[in-house]
Formats: sequence, C-alpha cells, structure tokens
Amino acid sequence: MSQNLVAAQGRRSVLRTKWPQRTALFVLVVLAALVPHMTGNQYYLSVAYQAEVLICLAIGLNIVVGYCGLLDLGFAAFFAIGAYTTGLLSVDRHWTILATIPPGIAIAVICAVIIGLPTLRLRSDYLAVVTLGFGLIIQSIATNLNQTGGATGIYGIPILTVGGIVIQTAQSFYYVFLILLVVFVFISFRLRNSRIGRAWLCIREDEDAAQAMGIKIHRYKLYAYMGGAVMGSVTGALYAPALTAISPPSFGFNESLLILMAVAIGGMGSVWGAILGGAIVVILPEAFRQFSQARLLIFGAMLIIIMMTRPRGLFPEGAFKGTATRLRERFNDRAPPRPLVAPPEAAVRDAPSEGP
Repeated sequence: MSQNLVAAQGRRSVLRTKWPQRTALFVLVVLAALVPHMTGNQYYLSVAYQAEVLICLAIGLNIVVGYCGLLDLGFAAFFAIGAYTTGLLSVDRHWTILATIPPGIAIAVICAVIIGLPTLRLRSDYLAVVTLGFGLIIQSIATNLNQTGGATGIYGIPILTVGGIVIQTAQSFYYVFLILLVVFVFISFRLRNSRIGRAWLCIREDEDAAQAMGIKIHRYKLYAYMGGAVMGSVTGALYAPALTAISPPSFGFNESLLILMAVAIGGMGSVWGAILGGAIVVILPEAFRQFSQARLLIFGAMLIIIMMTRPRGLFPEGAFKGTATRLRERFNDRAPPRPLVAPPEAAVRDAPSEGP
C-alpha cells in the first residue's frame, strides 16, 4: 500500500515538472511560427533562421558539454562534415538533399568514434586541445583538397525539395530550421530524462564516483560525443542548401567558439539556456550593426557583464525548478484556512438523540 502511494506521488511530481515545460515549448513554437506573418522583411527572416541554426548547434554541443561535462572546442567540424557531404553528393553525384543526410550522419559518427575512442579518456584541458586539433584538421582538409573545392569551397548546391514543396526562400528555411529545432529540443529532453542522460550527469559531477557506481564512463562519453556529432551533421546538411555555397572559413574555430559561447551564456546543461544563448549570440551583433566596427566591442562588453553577473548563465539548469510549487504554496497561504472540524452548532444538530 505504501509503495503504491509513493509511486503515485512520484508520477504526480513528474507530471508537475513536465507539463510546465511542455506548455512553455508549445507557446514558444506557436509564437515562433507567427514571426514570418508579422514581418515580411527578408533580412529579419534570414537573421532569424541563422539564429535557429546556431541554436540547433548549441543544443548538440550542450549534450557534450552540458550533460556530460566534456569541453569540446572543435564542434564545428561535425557541422562541416554534414555540409560538405551534402555539397559533394548533391553537386557531383546529383543526389537530392534529403538523401545526403544519412551519409553525412554516418561519416560524422565514424569520425566521432575514431577521435573519441583514444581521446575521451583525457580530461579537462587535454580533451579541449584534442578537439580543437580535430576541428582544425577538418578545416585544413576542406581547404587543401581539390575534391572539396579548396579555399573556394562548393557552390551551386541545388534547392531543397521535400516532396513537391520547393524550399528556397528565407521564410521557407525559417520553418525548416524551426521544425529541426523542435525535434532537437524533444530529443534533448528525452535523453536527459533517460538512463543514458542520468549517467551523463553523474559523469559530469564526478567521474570517479560514477565509475565506482559501475557506470562505464568511457562508453557513455562516446555516446555523448556521437549524439552531438549527429545533431551537428544534420544541421550542416540542411544549412548547405540554404546558402547554396559553402567554404572552409564558415566552419573554423570562430564558429566553434560561437557555439560554445551560446551554451555558456545560456547555461550549461540547460536546453532553454541553449535556445536563449544561441538567439543572443546571433541577434545582438545584428542589433548593434548601426554602430559599425564598434558593435563587436559593445557585444563583447555585454558578454563580460553577463558572465560576471550571471556566472552560471542566463537560464541555468534548474533555474525555475519548483517555481510552480512555490507559487502554489504562496497562493494557499493567502487563501482563508479551511475548517478542520464541523462547527459546534452542526455537531449538536447532527448528534443522535438519546432515548427516553
């Protein structure tokens, strides 16, 4: 009996924590879907889907950095693998864009395994140096190989078509990356609440303790690295037809740094933080574009202020945990107390009469 009561209370607590997140996600998706109808400015829409691209990459990196605690400075390499695979197969082999996504995922996973197996045993700064080198290697390969177009890159990437729908405008790609963003957010939440996600969180907090509890830390680190690689590759595969031309500078260390910056500003380990951080990193520099060269200085100063005042990020993990419970308790405190016993008159009136 007591076990059933505890299980029921656990299910109710899980529902209380999940429903606010689902409601917030639904509201945000509806509002985001209405953005193209609010403005027909192609520049605003292009900035919006650029923000969605960075948010998708930040969610992928959040699995590696935020969930598992692995410092990755070369995440743009998987972004490049997906984009260049799509560019080569669609231009040289005349594949459709959607058909190039699975090969890009396969290549990204293979590269993640090749790099991850010998290097994920390293920690902190050593792992960061290795991932940085991996990112530079991929950029160097794209720059020096004739098959990848060298420094010029690949141009003439065909239009993305889904069934009979032709996607080539900024508004169309806005909706494409919005759908991809919703899928990534759903996967991230499901992963975090799964057995693998709990193992990642244990590894992030203390590797030695996680290993003592029987968690195979190297295997789960590799899972995290592979999951981030898949998300980066899929984003790159859809980003290539949006630009119709790609080149190595778009996938260098600066891009990896922007993705990591988005995760750090929003809050490591927080999916909502990755969304907020990616939007800030893309939109704020564009908002200060009127200041010409000083806009980067203003943006950098704002980032310093944010990290000094909010070292855990603007929306850290568990930022609003228990908010609904606290509001409910405060509301109940203001409500008049309910009587615990019946009034004396009712008790006398309802009492059974004694016999003669």
